Amino acid sequence: MVGSSTRLGEAEDEEFDSVLGIVGDGIVGAAGGLVGTALMTVVLLIAESLGAFDREAFALLTRLVGLEEVVPPVLFGYVIFLGGGMFPWPLLFASLEQYLPGEWEPVRGAFFGAAIWTGFVLAFHTEQTGVSLVLYVVLTLLAHLVYGAGLGLVFDYFSSRPDSIV
Repeated sequence: MVGSSTRLGEAEDEEFDSVLGIVGDGIVGAAGGLVGTALMTVVLLIAESLGAFDREAFALLTRLVGLEEVVPPVLFGYVIFLGGGMFPWPLLFASLEQYLPGEWEPVRGAFFGAAIWTGFVLAFHTEQTGVSLVLYVVLTLLAHLVYGAGLGLVFDYFSSRPDSIV
């Protein structure tokens, strides 16, 4: 009877450690997404200053959820964009990163960023033409490469830390 009680306690500890590990991994993913999105935002602001990106494109996200009359569309759209950068994309990266090319997480992250750029470049296009279109394509790709590298750097940093931290 004592043996089964010990095994049950060990199973509960393993379950607790597993849940704790999942929560910790989620925090790491969100932190990586925040860092990546912050870096990406800098590149998008540079693109906007060059006339290649319009922050009004974020208002599309607010319109998609039907809140453009209730909240500031650009700000709320950016908050949705930030949430996407912090939660679903890092989760997808965590599940796919071992299959991406590269030996180092930031390199794999850059490949991941390039892959998700393919949707962004079409969804956030706002009638750029000529040189501004070329700048839009190049700078949004650069923004996504930076996002992925930042995400990968955070994953790399925390994967090399002792287990007690996360």
